[in-house]
Amino acid sequence: MLGLIMDRPLLISGLLEHAEQTHPGSEIVSRRCEGDIHRYTMRDAAQRARKVANVLARMGIQQGDRVATLAWNGYRHFELYFGVSGSGAVLHTINPRLFAEQLSFIINHAEDRWIFVDLTFVPLLESIKDQITSVEGFVVLCDEDKMPQTSLPNAHCYETLLAKESDVFIWPEFDERNAASMCYTSGTTGNPKGVVYSHRSTVIHAMASIGEEALGLASTSCFLPVVPMFHVNAWGTPYSAAITGAKQVFPGPGMDGASLWELIEAEKPDLLLGVPTVWLMLLNHMDSIGKKLESVKNVVVGGSAAPLSMIRAFQEKHDAFLIHAWGMTEMSPIGTVNAHNNHMEQLPLEERYLLQAKQGRPVYGVEMKIVNDQNEELPRDGETFGRLLVRGPWIISGYYKNDDRSNFIDGWFDTGDVATISPDNYLTIVDRSKDVIKSGGEWISSIDLENAAVGHPELVECCVIGARHPKWDERPLLLAIRKEGSNLTEQDIMDYLSDKIAKWWMPDAIIFVDSLPHTATGKLLKVNLRKEYENHLLTTAEA
Repeated sequence: MLGLIMDRPLLISGLLEHAEQTHPGSEIVSRRCEGDIHRYTMRDAAQRARKVANVLARMGIQQGDRVATLAWNGYRHFELYFGVSGSGAVLHTINPRLFAEQLSFIINHAEDRWIFVDLTFVPLLESIKDQITSVEGFVVLCDEDKMPQTSLPNAHCYETLLAKESDVFIWPEFDERNAASMCYTSGTTGNPKGVVYSHRSTVIHAMASIGEEALGLASTSCFLPVVPMFHVNAWGTPYSAAITGAKQVFPGPGMDGASLWELIEAEKPDLLLGVPTVWLMLLNHMDSIGKKLESVKNVVVGGSAAPLSMIRAFQEKHDAFLIHAWGMTEMSPIGTVNAHNNHMEQLPLEERYLLQAKQGRPVYGVEMKIVNDQNEELPRDGETFGRLLVRGPWIISGYYKNDDRSNFIDGWFDTGDVATISPDNYLTIVDRSKDVIKSGGEWISSIDLENAAVGHPELVECCVIGARHPKWDERPLLLAIRKEGSNLTEQDIMDYLSDKIAKWWMPDAIIFVDSLPHTATGKLLKVNLRKEYENHLLTTAEA
């Protein structure tokens, strides 16, 4: 017996129609590449998204065709999110931080027909224009009087194109399982892999993301997403904003501490979303000017784990609660969120900080488990380490034009993370499976060791890798960046760590460096570091 319920497709165009009808006055504020501040409403965005759809129709874009963007967080990018996907085409958001060879690969692999590009990234496309064979033309996201002289073939001005179009467009209806957008991973070895999101998965993810146990968005919210729209759809927040009518403040290219503070002071967001490196810049800037983030209530951190020192700094200096979130490109991306709850409120502050350092509990829709090398489920005791597997309605079932099934196990996706799960379902990411350090048969979490070390007030950033050892197989090696003017010594760091980690976790050596490599999404890139330093302890032992 089936239920007698209407079968209406979950489509991204439906999100926009809801937003225009229910939250037409919701404000969208953007810092533009030109440097000025632009503001308009959700009604304006919806009208312009329909113009985008008419532009695409004039270009001959059909349902399923890929249309790419290379752009910062801003109102024009927001319009493309809905205009492209709503018309039935597939929005391909490109990460400009990838290497030129990777950019060429993903554009050709996706077979993008057109690319919409911010002024900042025009030179980047010019440098690879001869290698991207599928692209028919380019649209520069700027006003007519800002249109640059460019060597890009068949280049057009976005505002000029929109000015010629009607804001009347009837959004088509189609199967909700159709592709809506795509994003390529950047943390894998070899070529990036394509992840394709459906309309159904995107809408369900958006509905799950807005609750109090997740991002807690509402029509009264004002949020500043520093997490980029060119990477996993800014954690789905443009779609969440359409549902709730929350005010959006887009930082554009201004992601340094001073620029972010300027927007925060002017627009009074209560929610910030971004990666730890961005928040470190903001915290340092706030310290330098002696100001407090008065309006900010919650700061969501993803991409990498936030150290305890950051959790403390936001709470004790700015009265802001840090929320760990965890997910992946392959998960749309939200998997777990460590939202504030009554249990936390009853804990002593230091115990609460330790709980906040975990990656949180799964939002409804995400199932997770940890397994051993034989794929047998391990206990949820908060101590046992295992490979983290997930499944759910917004989690990948396969990569685009890629037959690799090594991450897919009996209907589950192997995340590549090593984790523990507590009895009350709190997830703690211990490490990436390739980064965990195996010392004498025991595991050492490079993430935990990094976060302990970076709490030192004279360190900017730390990276821990496993180096070969004649007795213990592997031992931790700490690479550290000192603050400018610091004379911090190796022994100073050892002393600082002495009461913060197990004695056998203590790094065998500390090397001070000027910089550390990162992936295109801001995570530490350890592959080359491991190659460079893998024999460091053997060499020093022989010496």
